[in-house]
Amino acid sequence: MSRPEEIPRRNIFVLGYDLKHQSDVEDIRDIEDINIHALLHTDEVANQDGYDIEAMLIKARMVLDQYDSVDGIVCHWDFPGAALHAILCKEYQLPGPTLESVIKCSHKYWSRLEQRRLVPEHTPDFCAVDPFDDKALEKITVAFPFWLKPIKGYSSMLGFHVTNEQEFDDAISKIRRTIGLLGDPFDNILARIELPQELHEISGNFLIAEQYVRGWELAPEGYVQSGKCHVHGIIDMVIGSNGKSFERYEYPSCAPEPVQKLAISVSCRFMEHIGFDSGCFNIEFFWDDETDKLWIIEINPRISQSHSYLFEQVKGLSNHEVAVQVALGERPRFDQVSGRYKRAAKFLHRRYSHENMVAKRVPTAEDIAAFQKNVQPDTRVYVWLEEGDQLTDLRDQDPYSYVIADMLIAAQSREQLEQKYQEASDSLPFEFEALEASLAVPEADVIIANDNTDKSQGTDRPVAT
Repeated sequence: MSRPEEIPRRNIFVLGYDLKHQSDVEDIRDIEDINIHALLHTDEVANQDGYDIEAMLIKARMVLDQYDSVDGIVCHWDFPGAALHAILCKEYQLPGPTLESVIKCSHKYWSRLEQRRLVPEHTPDFCAVDPFDDKALEKITVAFPFWLKPIKGYSSMLGFHVTNEQEFDDAISKIRRTIGLLGDPFDNILARIELPQELHEISGNFLIAEQYVRGWELAPEGYVQSGKCHVHGIIDMVIGSNGKSFERYEYPSCAPEPVQKLAISVSCRFMEHIGFDSGCFNIEFFWDDETDKLWIIEINPRISQSHSYLFEQVKGLSNHEVAVQVALGERPRFDQVSGRYKRAAKFLHRRYSHENMVAKRVPTAEDIAAFQKNVQPDTRVYVWLEEGDQLTDLRDQDPYSYVIADMLIAAQSREQLEQKYQEASDSLPFEFEALEASLAVPEADVIIANDNTDKSQGTDRPVAT
C-alpha cells in the first residue's frame, strides 16, 4: 500500500551518523513515513583531537534550521553526543531528557553520589581524586585495589586497575598528559547547569577512585517515557583473557533470572529518581555470585550502537526502533517482533598487549566480502586499521589491549557463536611485526596477532574481572 503524498514525512536527525550504522537506523518499521538526516557525522562528534562544544552546537543548529519541521533527535554516542542531544532537544522543544539528568548519569562522581543516596547497597565505595594534586594518594579513602577513572570518559579510556602506589603513580603520569581532551570540554557542559555544592570544587579534569568489584557483567538497556521506565533487553559484557578488557557484548543475557529482575528494578528506580525522561539508557552492573551482591558500574544516557546488531538478529529490529519512537514521543513496540537467531554478539577482536607494532597484513574489503558470501553471510566485520598502521594510531583504547576489528556474529547457541567467532578469526587473520623491524628490515618475519583466544570462552558465564 503506497503512502499518501499529502502526508509529510517526519524528519529525524541522528547525532553521530555514519554509513556503518545507516542500516541499523533505517531498520525500523514505518521508515517510509520518516526521513533520516545526519546531525553531525561521526567524525564531527566523536574520536576528536579536541571537542569544541560551541562550534558543534552552531553547526548542528545550522543543519536543523534548514528544515521546515524538526520532529526528533536521536543520539547513540557518549560524549559529547548525549549532552548535545539534551541541549538541542530543549532548544527545539522536542522530547528529550534534561541536561541535568544526563549529567547525573555520565558524571561518574555525581552519579555515585545520587546512587549512594538511593541505592547504597548497590553502590561501590568511591571518592573524588585531583590528578594534579601531588598528595592525591594520601587523600584517597578507598583501599587497594581500586579502579581509577576520569569523571568523564568512555570506552575504558584512561581507566586503570590500581593495586599499589607504583601503579597509582604510573597511572597518574599517563592521565595528566591527556585527561584535558575530555575534561576541558566537559567543564563547558557543566557550566550550563547549576551544580550542587558538593561538586563546586570538582572540575571536569578530576578522577574517581572506586572500590574494586568483580563478577558477571550485564547491562539492561531501556528508556523512560512519561516518567515510567521500561527495559527492552539485557546484554552480557564478557571479559577477555587479560581479565580487564571486554571480549564481547552478547545478547540475550545468561545471568540468572532473579539477577536480571533485580538489575531492571535498580535501573528503573534510579532513572526515575533522577528525573531522566523521554530518553534511552543502558546501565552496566557487576553481579558477584559469591556474595550475591549486585553493583552499579556506570550509567549511559543513550542506547548503545554496539547493541544494535544484537537486537536486529535476535529481536528482528535494531534498538534504533526504540530511540526513534521515543524521540517522536511515541510508545515503542519493540517486544512485538522476533529475529532469525537465538543469540548474537559483538566481538571486540583484540591484540592483548600494549606493545606498539606495525600492521603488516589486515583483512581487505575483498577478503571480508568473500568470507561473508562463502562462509558466514550474516556476519559483519569492521577492521580498524590499515596495512602499515601502528597500533598506537588506534584511538580511544583501554590501557591493556588494542581493538583491531569488530566482528558481529549471530548463531543459534552460545557454542555455535564461539565456533563462528573462531572461524572468522582464522579466516581473516592479522599479522604484525615489531616497530624496529618494520623500519629496518622490511622483509622480517611477522608475528601473528590472533593471540586473543580466551580459554574461558567455553564456560557458561562471562569471565570474572
